[in-house]
Amino acid sequence: MSENVVSIDNLVKRYGDKVAVDHFSLNVEQGEILGLLGPNGSGKTTTINCLLSLLTYDKGDIKIFGKPMAPDAYDIKSRIGVVMQNVAVVDTLNVYENVDFFCGLYIKDKKTRKQYVEEALEFTGLSDYKKYKPKKLSGGLLRRLNIACGIAHKPKLVIFDEPTVAVDPQSRNSILEGIRKMNREGATIIYTSHYMEEVEELCTRVVIMDHGKNVANGTSNELKSSLISRETIRIGLPDKSPEIISGIKEINHVYKIKEEDDDLVIKCDGGEHNLVHILSYLTENNIPFGHVVTELPTLNDVFLEITGKELRD
Repeated sequence: MSENVVSIDNLVKRYGDKVAVDHFSLNVEQGEILGLLGPNGSGKTTTINCLLSLLTYDKGDIKIFGKPMAPDAYDIKSRIGVVMQNVAVVDTLNVYENVDFFCGLYIKDKKTRKQYVEEALEFTGLSDYKKYKPKKLSGGLLRRLNIACGIAHKPKLVIFDEPTVAVDPQSRNSILEGIRKMNREGATIIYTSHYMEEVEELCTRVVIMDHGKNVANGTSNELKSSLISRETIRIGLPDKSPEIISGIKEINHVYKIKEEDDDLVIKCDGGEHNLVHILSYLTENNIPFGHVVTELPTLNDVFLEITGKELRD
């Protein structure tokens, strides 16, 4: 059994009459990359702030590295790195000085700190930008500086909150590969993002929050397999007569059919070779059809199924 790096048990946080976190529980095992997802206002940021003892809470227990977390638990905090969505660096300091400043909050030995700063700059690809002030950096470089400041002291638990917002694909790829490398070197990661494809690619497990509750928990494949719709087949079908629709509905695992413009959209609840069976039916009955597209469910489908499609503030 892996050690739990983070244990949150029955956490409740209220703001007056509003319950922001509602009896939320979560364990994060050593070596995981956990994706913590949720719509705006779901309680993710409040939970993270409680986890870091930046907020008091009404009920619950939080342990990190097996020890109770508290505002003055500096031995625990020294082993945590935080990279928040809003870039937090000092504009008057250059790149090297920024990383040295934040690393110095935890590492007092100058020789060790110098080594750690150099390694963080190399890790984030910023070695050639040591003397640049933040205002001279592109958005992608600024994000990487933010990461360097958060991980220079070599934390064992790193919390990333939307680290790839508004960066170009090259910078996003660099950031994600850096996170994988940190994880391979022993860091446990909590990762929040609205980019579902990132989470699906990066995270070993996913937790979805909504209305302050833990509403889903599992690997991406486990969550996708929980959907009724396991496959969506879209066929260009000029003739959508009731007889044809009825015939397709009788095919095993077809549970829902709808028309969208010139297409017939067929939902299947499992099974294998669904497309083959549907095309065989059309061919055997001399029913002409055009383009054919088959789609497997994505993590985005799971997210919308669980949290709904209405807009959030």
